[in-house]
Amino acid sequence: MARNWQEVQCELHPDKAGVLWDLVLYVPTVGFLLLWGLKLWYGDGDQVMVGYGLMFLGFFFLMVGGGRVMRRLLIHPKTPVALDINRDRIRLKMKNGTVKALVKDIRYFSDHAGKSFGLTGMDNQGAKCQFVFHRKQFDEQAYKDIAKALEIYK
Repeated sequence: MARNWQEVQCELHPDKAGVLWDLVLYVPTVGFLLLWGLKLWYGDGDQVMVGYGLMFLGFFFLMVGGGRVMRRLLIHPKTPVALDINRDRIRLKMKNGTVKALVKDIRYFSDHAGKSFGLTGMDNQGAKCQFVFHRKQFDEQAYKDIAKALEIYK
């Protein structure tokens, strides 16, 4: 029997081009915030609190950007590395070997440019899960098949 068009299985690949854009965005931002924060923190005057704030922002963006780069390169342990889409559920295999199944309140969010999409839903334990996938993480045909299969969750 042939597979239904709503059933898709695929493996994800690292998105190296997207990582370059993320690095172009985050490295100057983090560098500027940390260096300017250090200057105000150790400088003369009453601007120590502004230095604290800029240092906090710099480290915050460092953590956010680092996590985003690690997820795009499929290095982070809780990054999905495979998708199995079915009418009843969406199963995601994680880098650390665990499998998450979105079984309830599944929603599909695509951007207008078609470069990424998001999935949200409840897993078997009742925890809310959110995932962002980028087009370059898939083969071209797999991305089209996934977008078509996920339209029922819009």
